Amino acid sequence: MTAPGEASADLATETFLAHRNLLFTVAYEMLGSAADAEDVLQETWLKWAGVDLNEIREHRAYLVRITTRQALTRLRTLGRRKESYVGTWLPEPLLTAPDVAEDVELADSVSTAMLLVLETLRPTERAVFVLREVFDVPYDEIAEAVGKTPAAVRQIGHRARSHVSARRPRGDVTPAETRGALDAFQKAVETGDLQGLLDLLAPDVVFLGDGGGVKQAVPRPIVGAGKVARLLAAGSAQIPAPLRPTQVNGHPALVLKLDGEVDTVLTLRIDEGKITGLYAVRNPAKLSHMDTETALRR
Repeated sequence: MTAPGEASADLATETFLAHRNLLFTVAYEMLGSAADAEDVLQETWLKWAGVDLNEIREHRAYLVRITTRQALTRLRTLGRRKESYVGTWLPEPLLTAPDVAEDVELADSVSTAMLLVLETLRPTERAVFVLREVFDVPYDEIAEAVGKTPAAVRQIGHRARSHVSARRPRGDVTPAETRGALDAFQKAVETGDLQGLLDLLAPDVVFLGDGGGVKQAVPRPIVGAGKVARLLAAGSAQIPAPLRPTQVNGHPALVLKLDGEVDTVLTLRIDEGKITGLYAVRNPAKLSHMDTETALRR
């Protein structure tokens, strides 16, 4: 016979595990860091394990509230860490399953391009935008999570939506269009086809590299089709292994592996048929979630 305390502990564990992928996704979208999102889940579990479940009416909502508060605290700490980060900071890439790409809204919300847009929001704005626009959390629940009134949350949400709308990728891009652009880009890079690259890149394309001070990467943004194309064409002969297509953050991407280990993850942003952003992550500390697929849920 199961004692009441054991039954409560079993229910707490079962409920937490049932919502774990959702909670990880919330934390990751708020932080852009899988490692920090995992830490937030640990903190969420510790708080959840000490709660009297008989006093909680909506378990999912309560778990999302705990996760949001923990993520907000960590987001402010992460902001201070980024100030001393060596070189450009990029979100941590995730190897994702095909079902993530099938959920268009989820895939859009975790794309490198969107996570970089979310980086331009204040912490509370980011939390409100993610909870409302991605997870459709009611305003009153968001208000409890961020410590604001529902009226204030609505204003914050409106401001965040306007901010994101002005900066998010322009126009819908189908997975097939992304794969097509990626295939053409891969061929042009591997053959050093300068004109082919110029045909694919937008005039104002931006190339960002994140080595974290550990691996060599472009120290600052490279802007302009000519500069980016020449850089890539010149470096094509130095690529030591074939680039491999894969799914990263719900979108087609390219991965370079050396001796069986992921060395570089390259994702892109497409606007109106042209590549407007190229993002290369080389920092080894950010590549641990490229070994196995990460389950993301809404």
